[in-house]
Parts: sequence; structure tokens; C-alpha cells
Amino acid sequence: MAQDGRTRQERAVATRAALIEAAAAEFDERGFVGASMDGIAERAGMTKGALYFHFRSKVDIAGAVIARQDEISRRYAEVAAARSASPLESLMWMSQGVASQMTREVVVRAGLRLATDPNARVIPRDRPYDHWVEHTADIVRRAIDAGEVDPSWDPRMIGHVVSPAVAGVQMFSDMLHDRADLFERLRELWTVLLSAIATERTRADVPRLVAIIEPERPGEASTPGATSAPGRTGTPGEA
Repeated sequence: MAQDGRTRQERAVATRAALIEAAAAEFDERGFVGASMDGIAERAGMTKGALYFHFRSKVDIAGAVIARQDEISRRYAEVAAARSASPLESLMWMSQGVASQMTREVVVRAGLRLATDPNARVIPRDRPYDHWVEHTADIVRRAIDAGEVDPSWDPRMIGHVVSPAVAGVQMFSDMLHDRADLFERLRELWTVLLSAIATERTRADVPRLVAIIEPERPGEASTPGATSAPGRTGTPGEA
């Protein structure tokens, strides 16, 4: 009986994950207003009854997509920290991870689209952007201590600038080129930002740092996250 209970629980967890993935594809393609519970159930290959067993409403499952997106993004950030030799390298690996997520992870694309959609303000959320602003500011503080960033800069101000700047770059890359140039545009953004905030001795290292932001080649360490197929399902839209 205990084994049967564990099996049912495992099936429930797998079903919930599949529904979140299907919902992410629906929200990524259609946005919050255009998405429907019927569309989510159809994408998941499940009945609406199965969908409503796990999620009470479109708002409910949209909140689950945003929460899952934040989990994936935090794991990418952990990988970035682990592979970095300095604070500024950590920021570059974080940006590399952002671009990887936006091109590979449908849940991340959908979560960010929902988080910036004015029609989705009814979705309860715990203000994840506050976390990323503080995380960036903390890295900048460490970069100042390491002599990489000029101490005249306010770390929180940099955090407030970086988050919307990265979001804007990926949004324009999506609208204009279906994110085909996202890595290149992020390298340009960081070339400008690092040239402004870096200390004199670090400024010469900017080309090497921004070169970190490129797609991983086959055989390189894989990045964490969902097992979604690369690219977008359906018509491109904002994230």
C-alpha cells in the first residue's frame, strides 16, 4: 500500500510538471489574455478535469509557471557562481545563463512574459525582481571589494539598472530577430556597462569578460532547467 501511495504521488508530481510545461508554452505563444485552460489541457494531452484537479484557474497555473521560472533561474545563477573566478565573471556567466534560458527554456520565457504583462497583474507573486536586484547589487559589492568596480558606484543603483536593461535587450531581440542575436546584444550591453563602472586596471579585461556571453558549444557543461525543446512554440511575442 505504501508503494502504491508513493507511485500515485510520483504520478501527481509528474502530471503537475507536465501541465506547467504545457501552460508555459500556451502563455509564451498567446500571452495571459490569449491563453486558455482548454489550450493548456490540449497541449498537455489531458482532460480539463485533470487540469482543474491540479490548478483552480488560469491565474493559479500562471502563478505556478512564474514560481517554476524563478526556480530554474536560481539554479542557473548557482551554476554561474560555481564556474566563476571573480565577481564580474559571475555577472557575465549570469548573463550567459539568461540568454541560454531565453533560448532554451519555455518556462522561463513564459514566466518573464507573465511577469511583465500588464494584463497579468492579477497573478499573485512574491516580487522576484527584488531578489535579482539585490543579488546583482551583492555581486557588485564584492566586485568593488575585489578592485574590479570603481567604489564611487552605488551597488543597488547598478542592480536597478541591470535588471531592466537585460530585460529590455531580450525583449527587443525577441521582437526584431526572434532572439537570434540575443547573445551578441547582451555582449554589447555589458561592454558599455563594464566600461563605465570598471576600475582602470579592470577596463582592459572587459573584452575577455564579455566574451563569456556566448552559446555553449556541444560537449560543454550543460545548464540546469526544464527539459523543454529549444526555440519557441508558435508565433514570436514579447517575454
